[in-house]
Amino acid sequence: MEKQPPSFWSVPVPEVLSRLETTPEGLSFAEAESRRERWGANRLAPKKRTDVVTLLLGQFSSPIVLILIGAAAISILLHDATDAAIILAIVLASGLLGFWQERGAAGAVERLLALVEVKVEVLREGSPHEVPVADVVPGDVVLVSAGATVPGDCLLLEVRDLFVDEAALTGETFPVEKSLGVVPAAAALAKRTNALFMGTHVVSGNAKAVAVATGKQTEFGKVSERLKLRPAETEFEHGLRRFGFLLLEVTLLLVIGIFAFNVYLHRHVVESFLFALALAVGLTPQLLPAIVSVNLAHGAKRMADCKVIVKRLASIENFGSMSVLCSDKTGTITAGVVTLRAACDLAGNESDQVRLFAYLNASFETGFMNPIDTAIREKLAAETSAWRKLDEIPYDFVRKRLSILAGGPSGSVMITKGALASVLDVCTRARDAAGAEVPLPTVRDEIDARFAEYSNEGSRTLGLAYRELGSVTHIGRDAESGMTFLGFLVFHDPPKPGIAATIEHLRELGVHLKVITGDNVLVAARVASEVGLGQARVLAGRELARMSDAALLGSVRDVDVFAEVEPNEKERIIVALRKAGNVVGYMGDGINDASALHAADVSLSVEGAVDVAKEAADIVLLEKDLNVLVDGVREGRKTFANTLKYVLMATSANFGNMFSMAGASLLLPFLPLLPKQILLTNLLTDLPEMTIAGDAVDTEMVATPRRWDIGFIRSFMITFGILSSVFDYLTFGALLFLLRADTALFRTGWFVESVISAALIVLVVRSRRPFFTSKPSRPLLLATLSVVVITVLLPYTPLAGLLGFVPLPPLFLAFVAAVVALYVVSAEVTKALFYRHAAGARTGHGSARIDQMGLKNYLAMQSTGNKAD
Repeated sequence: MEKQPPSFWSVPVPEVLSRLETTPEGLSFAEAESRRERWGANRLAPKKRTDVVTLLLGQFSSPIVLILIGAAAISILLHDATDAAIILAIVLASGLLGFWQERGAAGAVERLLALVEVKVEVLREGSPHEVPVADVVPGDVVLVSAGATVPGDCLLLEVRDLFVDEAALTGETFPVEKSLGVVPAAAALAKRTNALFMGTHVVSGNAKAVAVATGKQTEFGKVSERLKLRPAETEFEHGLRRFGFLLLEVTLLLVIGIFAFNVYLHRHVVESFLFALALAVGLTPQLLPAIVSVNLAHGAKRMADCKVIVKRLASIENFGSMSVLCSDKTGTITAGVVTLRAACDLAGNESDQVRLFAYLNASFETGFMNPIDTAIREKLAAETSAWRKLDEIPYDFVRKRLSILAGGPSGSVMITKGALASVLDVCTRARDAAGAEVPLPTVRDEIDARFAEYSNEGSRTLGLAYRELGSVTHIGRDAESGMTFLGFLVFHDPPKPGIAATIEHLRELGVHLKVITGDNVLVAARVASEVGLGQARVLAGRELARMSDAALLGSVRDVDVFAEVEPNEKERIIVALRKAGNVVGYMGDGINDASALHAADVSLSVEGAVDVAKEAADIVLLEKDLNVLVDGVREGRKTFANTLKYVLMATSANFGNMFSMAGASLLLPFLPLLPKQILLTNLLTDLPEMTIAGDAVDTEMVATPRRWDIGFIRSFMITFGILSSVFDYLTFGALLFLLRADTALFRTGWFVESVISAALIVLVVRSRRPFFTSKPSRPLLLATLSVVVITVLLPYTPLAGLLGFVPLPPLFLAFVAAVVALYVVSAEVTKALFYRHAAGARTGHGSARIDQMGLKNYLAMQSTGNKAD
């Protein structure tokens, strides 16, 4: 089989089918599977591997760990094979621990993603079947309809009123009409009217087409390959990367300095090198990738229980830190069940002709199923046997109207419905209440007054017009002129029960709802008042269009409702909100929402959304309900809180221990701990932290949006690292001057004190509250107590000799108990002072900003929930 016939749009259909070795009835299941194995999955980039081998090897991919393994291997040949083997065993144990956790997390995430996978309808063995887009292969016959994503580059076999949005490839604003035929090989992409291309989506109509190219072989794939497109980095990923750089700086400075000093002091080079590398491992929370994966996977599972499916795990943190949610009105704050209240003439009276023409327009259109047309068809069922559809101009977001050419008893009639202003733009006359046609200007005031009346009642109102065209059977956009305005279609979509309380819950969580709607200002204001937005400030689309980007940035915080908004303006609003310092979420489910979803920090869609919206979203709600969102935000914040707990635990305790060890190595005539003992310390202190994903989270940690703050982490690390070092040096003094400890006893004593203090301090730093008022999860508590018991017993076991430990005298164990108790109390006091100082610093910083910004602007920022810092 020829994988992709060159210039397939210029080749007749029978020849293309022959080259692809397929038929209009599609492939067999066996042949499709064979081609998938041969050509690969229909993806622009390879799927990230999560098989056993890849996950296992990934645990040992850190450069520091690889150097440590290499140095241990050299040590086997040159120095002490036993010690080197123990080091390798500990490194392997750490890696296996991370692998075990990540493997379970990866499997859970794959199962969740399968719930919201975008699928396409293909013919297999002559019958339609839904398959994942990734399973489409060259030669597959696909069936597409309004709202569907095109799964590859395809040649049309059958077509009915097909219009496709190709803006992603050509930049063309208007949907392109597609038809059967042969196009010259040299035709530009926008002129290939007999072909469909990956990255585009169907606006209206339906078609049957054969897939000619998939994945990287498509036009879209070639562009993405040249540009090497990759998802934008989330704030969570950016924070992790900055945190990694912070650790790298500290680790390099400390390790290089320690190695150089130990060599200068004429200590064994290989042992000094291993010691320095072990310090690097101790400073580096090497389980952070596993902890992050497990935390995010646990969060994704909890959010799935709340009917929120996470497609991109790193977006969970952004979801939790979201401070502004932009959403449409229909189905989100309203019930989403649109009902037709009236089909009336100019005077507001029910009209049989309005009802008939509205029904013909709604029943003949082939665009994406929408609640407006559904309401018309349900309410205005009419006898249409005397009518037939001749042509269609689909709805688009520039014209804001839909035209149908229908053939009836008296000839062809073009019927147009849409936004009232857009319909009136193409009308020159109107039919009055008596049935007479009059010039439009003579009744324009009456039309506007009627429209305002309906809008003030909270009803969405469309206009309906017609034009008699005699024997015409085909229409283009230029036919929409010289029309006669016929009447109004009045719809009602009431607010959801309890929506005001839900919006208040979001506000209590620090998430401010901003409604972006195409409805007019009057309708939007009425609905806003009904759902508890109070005296909402409404910005009309025409005002928005006149605003410069700077002016929009200055006012976007204060606007609650954006009305009469064009689809291309949604992205502009979101960008302005982000520049104003917000973490912005956008919830969309329509064909016109893709660019706004891409622009937002958190892109949300719903299970029933069109394919293009679901593909663009990071998070998919199984129900279009803000209550679901409230629960999801809480779970997102819990996930971030537990990830941050690990970072604070690991960096504070590790930094203190390693700093103490580095200092001691310069003062003592021997290494304070052997490399294998350092690694064992690191392994044991990581065990309680592996359970952090399921830890309880204090209510204040989910009450407001939280974001990465590297300055805060650095201060925390230094503050608690210094505190840890103070008690480490107290232990040194007791061992050297009270117990007169030799090398083995010193190492054993410090190992025991170091591990026990690091394990117990987890219970302190995991919460901002006093540790005895914040209950940890049972697994965390049991893991911590187990590590304490193991550490105390280890010097008395047969493993002690291999690890370089000796039994400790009872007096020293009593001393350790006293030191650890004092350490915990001191940590509690330090924690209280640290958070008090951090809060004061933020307040002081805010006060400084007041002087710079002016009191008025500062209060405006505070009133919209934005921190001054």
